[in-house]
Amino acid sequence: MPAALLVLLLLGRCLSAVAAEPARSAVSGTVTGDVQQVGFRAMILKEAIRFNLAGTARNLDDGTVRFSLQGRSQRLRKALASIRQGTQKSKNVRIQTSPSSFDPGLATFTIFGWTSTSRQITSSYDNVFTLREDDRIVSLQEAQAEYQDILRRTLSLEDQAKLHGKQG
Repeated sequence: MPAALLVLLLLGRCLSAVAAEPARSAVSGTVTGDVQQVGFRAMILKEAIRFNLAGTARNLDDGTVRFSLQGRSQRLRKALASIRQGTQKSKNVRIQTSPSSFDPGLATFTIFGWTSTSRQITSSYDNVFTLREDDRIVSLQEAQAEYQDILRRTLSLEDQAKLHGKQG
């Protein structure tokens, strides 16, 4: 086989492999409104679990929530649409996003400094979801179950009791 034909054949295979890879992207965002102490970061984490997205979420001192998300572009758009709707308790939700760099080494989504004022959980926890290797989308119910499992693995026994209303 002539060398030029071999090069074209190999190039075609490489391009096919690249085309088969799903488009991936990353965004950073800031959420304003009544978005703290209403389960907003937990909702973002559940969307990350649902769509197998990496990133972070944290409350800022000015009352906003700062987040980043990365993963398959179509999934990212769906998660952002849900985040824009907010939680049942949030109000006046406004999101500003901007593209950011995709980090292929990032394999977790982390809520930094999680507490729960409604449950009197004042110790600060970093709640971490590790991306699924099978990269599948899960139902909201499965995402909620994974979120509860993260809390069980992360919180102290005393704070777990508070979370489930078993104070004593």
